[in-house]
This record gives sequence, C-alpha cells and structure tokens, in this order.
Amino acid sequence: TITPQVATNVWTFSTPFTRLRLFRIGGRSTAIKLASGDVWVLASTPLTAETKATIDRLGPVKFVVGPDSVHHLFLGEFFHRAYPNAQLLTVEEVVEKKKDENLNWHGYWSDSNREPVFGFEDEIKSCYFSGFRNKDVAFLHAPSKTLIVADLIFNLPATEQYSSSRFGSGLPLLSRFSRLNPYTGLHHGLTKALGVNIAAMRRDVKTVASWDFNRIIPCHGDVIEVDGHKAWRAAYQMYLN
Repeated sequence: TITPQVATNVWTFSTPFTRLRLFRIGGRSTAIKLASGDVWVLASTPLTAETKATIDRLGPVKFVVGPDSVHHLFLGEFFHRAYPNAQLLTVEEVVEKKKDENLNWHGYWSDSNREPVFGFEDEIKSCYFSGFRNKDVAFLHAPSKTLIVADLIFNLPATEQYSSSRFGSGLPLLSRFSRLNPYTGLHHGLTKALGVNIAAMRRDVKTVASWDFNRIIPCHGDVIEVDGHKAWRAAYQMYLN
C-alpha cells in the first residue's frame, strides 16, 4: 500500500486493483483528520496492516464512509470490524445489498434523503448523485480544497497505484481505456452512459462545480494535484452547457 500525505490533514492509501481481471484501474481509500482530532475515512481498499497503522496514528476513527453502491467490499469485513465504534455511512443501495451481514449502519444517503447530516459537514461537504447509476457521493474537504470521488472521475493510467506492483498500470491491448481521464472523449461517453437522470445530473454536477477545489482524489487513477476544477468541468461539460 502506498500511503502519502497529499495535503494538510489528508492521507491516501493506494493499491493495485484490476476490474474483471483485465482493467488495471487501481484502488484508493482516503483519510482526513478533522479539527476535532477525529478521523473520517472513505473506505475503498483493504485495511492492510500498513494502512491501519497510519490511520491509527492520526486519531480515533469516527466516520467510515462507503461512497457509492459498488465500493463496499471492505466496509464490513475490514473497516467496521476494526473500528466498531465509528459511524458507518453509505448509500441506501449498499445497506440493502449487505443486509445479511448484520452491520450497524449509522445512516445513509438516498433519493429521499439527499442531504443527511452526520456531523462532519463544517469541514467536509457532500453531494449525492441520485441521477448517477452507481449513486455516488462527491465530497469536498474545504480546508484543503480537495474533491474526493469514487466513480465520478477516472484519471488513468493508475501509475501510483501500481508503482509497487510487478504488474504495470498500462493495458497494451486496451490502450484507449488505459488513458481514461477527464479530458478524453471516452470519459465523456462514460459520464453520459452512467447518467440515468439528466435533470438530476445537471443539478448535482453544477453543485460540485460551484465548490472551491483544486485537487481531485479519485478512487481509480492518479490524484489530480492541480486544475481539478478545470478537470471536473471538462469531464461533465455536457451537463454544464
């Protein structure tokens, strides 16, 4: 696991991840130390010993977040077991998918409750994309001007996430996909395909576009360190025009 501090009070945890045994898109979790000293975690990767040691040094984990309907594999078995007193948060679809795991959910985003309040909103804003197929939630860490997303933005190749792997991040037979980033036509096609409600997408894309951020931390691909706002507008231009 690669565990850099990317900004003041913001750490990422990057690992290789291959979708369908073919697409090397990488995986990334993010931890934020709040002003209270508590820790907020977007949990998208395995809780390795190295990841847990880094998180534990930051402070007590108060929030464990699943950011959409598909990034939930490690919520229960790894993070909830390790931090049973943390508030476990996700989207409604995940609560239904994992109902047999007897997880203690504190709350969730849903089409009928798009703006729940959990206690971190002074520092971390959220926007629930009800019109996006995977029901993603975008997060803004306002103090560091950092946007944190799951499947709303891809920035391939996943160079950092495969930097410690014997496999490279490139895809020789799928070179077009391996360059999936916010400025490509492929990304524009993907955002169009995953948008299942145009009016809702326009509303939520414009909400994120109104936020003040420069950096984007995606789950898949390299962190966008500068011009993140420009990258967001490029990826979602069809909903902004």
